[in-house]
Amino acid sequence: IPSFPIPNAETYYVDAARGSDSNPGTISRPFQTIHKAIEAPSSYSGAVIVLRKGTFYLSSTITLTPKYNGLTIQNYPNEEVWISGARLIKPDWKPYKVSNKKTVMLENNQNNVWDEAHSQTNTSTIIYLGSFDTTEECQAKCLAWSECKSFTFHTPSLTSEWRRQCFGRIDAAWSPHAQTGINSGLVKGTENIYVTELSDVTNVLGLRINTQRSIRARYPNANPEFGFGSKLTANSWLKPNLPSNPKEAIYPKTPLRNTSFEFQRYQLGIGGPCEHFTPPAGYWCGNNTSGGGAFTYKIPTGMVADKSKLPNSPYKNAIGAIIQAWRPGHWASWMFEVGSYVASSGTFTFSKGGFQGARGSDKGDEFYIENVFEELDSENEWFFDTQTKMLYLWYNGTGMPPADTLFEVTNLKTLFNYQGTQSSPVKDITFRGVGFKDSAYTYLDPHGMPSGGDWGLQRFGALFFEGTEKCEIDSCVFSRIDGNAIMISGYNRNTTIQRNEFKWIGDTAIASWGDAKGTLYNMGWDGTGGEQPRFNTIKDNLAHELGIWEKQSSFYFQAKTCQTLLEGNIFYNGPRAGINFNDGFGGGSTLSTNILFNACRESGDHGPFNSWDRQVYVTKVRSGTASTIKQWDEIMKNFIIANYNSQEAIDNDDGSCYYKTHDNFFAYSGNGMKNDFGGHDNRHYNNVYAYVGKGFSISKQLEGHEDYFYNNYLVMTRDGDYGNPQCSAPKTVVHDNKVFTPNAKVEECGMSLEDYQKKGGDPGTTAAKTPPDADLLQQISKTLGI
Repeated sequence: IPSFPIPNAETYYVDAARGSDSNPGTISRPFQTIHKAIEAPSSYSGAVIVLRKGTFYLSSTITLTPKYNGLTIQNYPNEEVWISGARLIKPDWKPYKVSNKKTVMLENNQNNVWDEAHSQTNTSTIIYLGSFDTTEECQAKCLAWSECKSFTFHTPSLTSEWRRQCFGRIDAAWSPHAQTGINSGLVKGTENIYVTELSDVTNVLGLRINTQRSIRARYPNANPEFGFGSKLTANSWLKPNLPSNPKEAIYPKTPLRNTSFEFQRYQLGIGGPCEHFTPPAGYWCGNNTSGGGAFTYKIPTGMVADKSKLPNSPYKNAIGAIIQAWRPGHWASWMFEVGSYVASSGTFTFSKGGFQGARGSDKGDEFYIENVFEELDSENEWFFDTQTKMLYLWYNGTGMPPADTLFEVTNLKTLFNYQGTQSSPVKDITFRGVGFKDSAYTYLDPHGMPSGGDWGLQRFGALFFEGTEKCEIDSCVFSRIDGNAIMISGYNRNTTIQRNEFKWIGDTAIASWGDAKGTLYNMGWDGTGGEQPRFNTIKDNLAHELGIWEKQSSFYFQAKTCQTLLEGNIFYNGPRAGINFNDGFGGGSTLSTNILFNACRESGDHGPFNSWDRQVYVTKVRSGTASTIKQWDEIMKNFIIANYNSQEAIDNDDGSCYYKTHDNFFAYSGNGMKNDFGGHDNRHYNNVYAYVGKGFSISKQLEGHEDYFYNNYLVMTRDGDYGNPQCSAPKTVVHDNKVFTPNAKVEECGMSLEDYQKKGGDPGTTAAKTPPDADLLQQISKTLGI
């Protein structure tokens, strides 16, 4: 628990447990609410609000305007303080459906041990239960064993060696694969459902029990904190119906960026395919999209999932159900709200959603359904009926929930809203030593296309900054925020976010999204007016367990933001890239001494760091004069492990340019350096790459804008080409690398390294066999200076 001295200044104390808003706010007679305390200081410059231990439930969002400039809000030394966006409830639970008998959900012609079981053999999670003549006998064997969570029976109709074999699972995995002649059953346990009326609650978006997330009724059953939890696919998806062309297409001849073959002109589509976005405009709605897998945005209008997919259907009422689905390729996940439902065919039509990523498709991939009463069938699940105001809970315990159980429902989407302007900014407001938790989800709130990258994003955050200067978040904890934890929007300068922990976050930990003039909605190319976040300092933070809901999420994201310092942060356990730059606006950012691992755990493509630069912007960052050429971004002294689904350690995707990547340690990926679809002017040097497929992959470039790869220490997992440079003019600049492969056989430009060097290529590069670990560790230590 952080301990900060209390400054000798105008100070007010707040105690949620023993305070009163009729008190004067002294240490002996504290206020009870932050709402009251924040209005108390006679002068805010240097004033301090000290929060005593406990949880402060905000009744409404607190807006911080320039009136409050200079204010500090902190914890009392060594006391644990939480500011919550939830509402405390006192349910009067009544039994609804309580039974001591285990129930089974049986699915015929479904195999829940598909591609995992071995004939008549036990594994760590699958136990061979014996040979039987009927499904009922297999089921009985499973029910007689307390650890059996599901069973799979290979019926006598099969002709293979598997016939009559019965298996039980001791884990909770349930995602059966369709297969004729095999039946599977999910053991649901004894029913323990209770109900209470919440007459003064409009809706419940999230429920906490003893501070932990509970699970909204869903199928397949899974805990979303541990991943998407479904391999289920729909019978079919309903075709998109958005217009294929924008109402207005913007594609001016100037500004022109002529440094590569692609992405030379700014482009934007307004309306048409973008009508679901806010504002209704974006790069992917224009007529001139390009890059990897480029096409104009589109999204399915619904899906068909009948009883063969959803065994608890047909549903009595699926209006308001949520479909969570992967985009094909796992580039992003979508959330859809169901607007209509035809029970006889299992047809769900969507009323909103699909804007959570900017790269649409005409169909989805794996999905799960939630917020349907019939799916309330497992421990720790809940369902709230908005019509009757009844909350149902399958309590994970024996009997009724104990009287001292803490129940909270998420309420606020934003806890603190900093609202200033470029001409009248909010300044010098500091939070330190406090915790923020339990804001409501925002994944169905309006999303926009921040720039030319793949992201769709909502301008929401538990802490929302707009029009600020020199504001600071120091030594705080963000826990179970269901949307973005921090959003830095529009004009901001010198925002410092340091020494914080972000954990179990629904979407992204820190997002920074600026504006640019030149078109409607401040979505143009002209960044010279400064309407963007600049000089963010994101330092010494710990972030883990992110992207519980939106899978296109990161520890840090920026769009139309520049001159950022990302230093000394540790990130792990996220579904997509750990750090994402959605565009190359302005440049001048530095990533230094960060540790990234366990990124891309659920998604496809990418690496721990990902960037795009498809859209053209004009700034003065590089030279002080207006230019489409950005300042160099620098990636240095980082420790990055690309151990999940990573194509590369540094994914400089479509159009990315002007990156200096040096003195880093990278491990495990397909490529060390990637630069494709118009990328250029990227330089990798003095890096250590351990156990990668190859060193670099380069796209065609213009003379004077070649990539560089030199003085690197490269340990490959195979023999062969160690990169694919441009082998004819203009050539990639490659020299003085130390390349290690299993047999010291290295190729380049279609020939052995030795032959290529005889032709004058790649001077100074050497090839050797894979080094001992001790040598590799010594090189890592030398490179990182540790």
